[in-house]
Amino acid sequence: MLERTIRIRGARTNNLKNLDVDVPRGRLVVFVGVSGSGKSSLVFGTIAAEAGHQLNETWPPFVRNRLPKWTRPETGSIEGLSPVVVIDQRRIGGNARSTVGTVTDAWTYLRLLFSRIGTPHVGESNRFSFNDPAGMCPTCSGIGEVVVSAVDRFLDLDKSLSQGAILLPGFGNGGYWYAQYADIGGFDADTPLRDWTEAERRALLYGGEHAARLGSRQPKDYEGIVERFERTHLRTADHLSDRKREAIARFTRSDTCPECLGDRLAEAGRTATVLGRTIGEMARTEITELVGLLEQVTDPAVAPVVAALTERLRAMVAVGLGYLHLGRVTTGLSGGESQRIKTVKHLGSSLIEMIYVFDEPTVGLHPHDIASMTALLRQLRDKGNTVLVVEHDPAVMAIADQVVEIGPDAGTGGGRLVFQGTFDELGAARTATSAALGARTPVTTAPRKATGAVTVANATRNNLKNLTVDIPTGVLTVLTGVAGSGKSSLAAELVGQHDAVVIDQKPVSTNRRSTPVTYTGIAPAVRRLFARHSGLPAGRFSANSEGACPDCRGLGVIRTDLAFMDDQETVCGTCRGRRFTDEVLRHRVDGLSVADIDELTVADAVVRLPDEQIRGALLHIERVGLGHLRLGRPLTTLSGGECQRLKIARELREAAEPALYVLDEPTTGLHLRDIAVLLGIFDQLLDRGHTVVVIEHNLDVIRRADRIVDLGPGPGRHGGRILYQGPVARIEGTATAAALKEARTPYPPRQAATDAPEAQAK
Repeated sequence: MLERTIRIRGARTNNLKNLDVDVPRGRLVVFVGVSGSGKSSLVFGTIAAEAGHQLNETWPPFVRNRLPKWTRPETGSIEGLSPVVVIDQRRIGGNARSTVGTVTDAWTYLRLLFSRIGTPHVGESNRFSFNDPAGMCPTCSGIGEVVVSAVDRFLDLDKSLSQGAILLPGFGNGGYWYAQYADIGGFDADTPLRDWTEAERRALLYGGEHAARLGSRQPKDYEGIVERFERTHLRTADHLSDRKREAIARFTRSDTCPECLGDRLAEAGRTATVLGRTIGEMARTEITELVGLLEQVTDPAVAPVVAALTERLRAMVAVGLGYLHLGRVTTGLSGGESQRIKTVKHLGSSLIEMIYVFDEPTVGLHPHDIASMTALLRQLRDKGNTVLVVEHDPAVMAIADQVVEIGPDAGTGGGRLVFQGTFDELGAARTATSAALGARTPVTTAPRKATGAVTVANATRNNLKNLTVDIPTGVLTVLTGVAGSGKSSLAAELVGQHDAVVIDQKPVSTNRRSTPVTYTGIAPAVRRLFARHSGLPAGRFSANSEGACPDCRGLGVIRTDLAFMDDQETVCGTCRGRRFTDEVLRHRVDGLSVADIDELTVADAVVRLPDEQIRGALLHIERVGLGHLRLGRPLTTLSGGECQRLKIARELREAAEPALYVLDEPTTGLHLRDIAVLLGIFDQLLDRGHTVVVIEHNLDVIRRADRIVDLGPGPGRHGGRILYQGPVARIEGTATAAALKEARTPYPPRQAATDAPEAQAK
């Protein structure tokens, strides 16, 4: 008989406390809890990890070595699993060849359509593929862009040649190429270039006929600076040195390919038309409009192709991505956009009894757009799948068949089942989520007074309609609007036109050895603390130096290369994973060895480590709601929201002069209760004279703004306009205003609370 529950017993992943829980199959289950409570450890680190591991074990070693790696969870037993599909917020990434069209397979259908009914007839569909030699533009190799010299960066016009006017490496006074220009007699080496004639400067840069026009005799092998730079840096086939790579990054820019003008295709593919439009023109058409265009294709020979393509495009519209176009490179997509595109890929699947795991699918969505995502989640469930969602948004909790709350607190204070039941039953429970649902942040009625303003002038990035807007300084400004309305573009213009500190959700580090200890810089202070108590040199308390276990070299594990099989990691038998020699581990501070420090949470370390430098650095991390982090936790395992808050903590510690801070959806990964902590952090920055600009959809953050700039009215080409700017209390007539109005009452209606914990954890 088919198991109708996922039965978990004794889950101990990360902070889970020997957790037992039965998760119903074939249902939409939402997992909630404060940030760091252990919900992700249960859903991703336990359920998804075990399902992924067991599926991988069915493949031969050669295949398994090329599949995603799953760390098997610490648990007593897990039953009732099926294959898992994890749809997280990691950006799709890829490279310049990866587009919305290629990653969703929509481009495959589109080029098939053009190969069949395009005029003139071109032939095989690979002639419309920019990733195939038969179809790619020969000039840009299917990229759509070429690297060109940024000539405006080559010269410092206020200097002479002898003073280093040529900024390219190797061209300054004493450089290898210097004599080729300063000593040939055609140029005055001691006069600032600004005092040269335009003809002289062009001769210096481009040589050839420009040099001939000067009338002075140049050497036969004379090359202008631009030609020589491109020959030695851009047209060389040998391995590029680090110095050359740095020069290319500094003195070149990407420009539209002069042959294909960005269409990426060779002439035959880029000139054929359907409905009077080339495939490049269709690739630049917003998906919503493209659906309407395809309805005009009535040729029965391609009806199946049109139907399949239209279905895929409509799915993207349904999840709020209709403002994108198929030519958009995936490297420019946000985490939320990436997640919704991954979801679209699975809608056409006929597989059932799968487990779909989502990580905050509402990230990047305006409250106006959330209904489309919740409909998609229910659609996956109704096809016969189990849908597990880690989420903080009440609108997603409200459509769940069951809500599971892990807590009651973060870190060592979490890891327990505190509630399991329906959303209505959650309203009667005494949990952190229930309490947060019954409260609402009031709208700011007395906003701070601005100390001045910075102006974003004539902004035309992406869909912005030549906007000019004043951003007040010394206050909290929130950029709002539906997904794709232009918020991120306006923020990018702000950063581009003014000095700003950008605090985004990109990883803090890609090094597995990086931890809160290394990031905060307290490692030397920890070593000195132990040195004072032990009388040993501080270097003895470094796992990378004298005190390291000689067998594992301070790693704590021994890694064995098994060729085509997975590398095998085993705990070091000498130090038992403790990384240090026994002599070092004998010395204690407050009962702790240096190896025990990694197991402390930030909050515990603030109390237990008697050193002001350590305490001062860690207090800032605790204040941003990350007191639950273990000091030895690799930073590569942090969520985007945790990375962002860690960066904020560093700014709180280091910022001195008033600065402009720009944050991108800082509530990502935050429980409703923790948003109040984030707002307190903003208050700290503002009290120090800083300016805070936030892109945000969370209504609690919007209510606390001193000023909002609301963009829209729609996404893509339907947006890019400022609908309202001013105090939040006065906004009317926009999607944001409607969302604020609808959410004025606590949600859900509170019921009589029960004091019986066993009634909450059903």
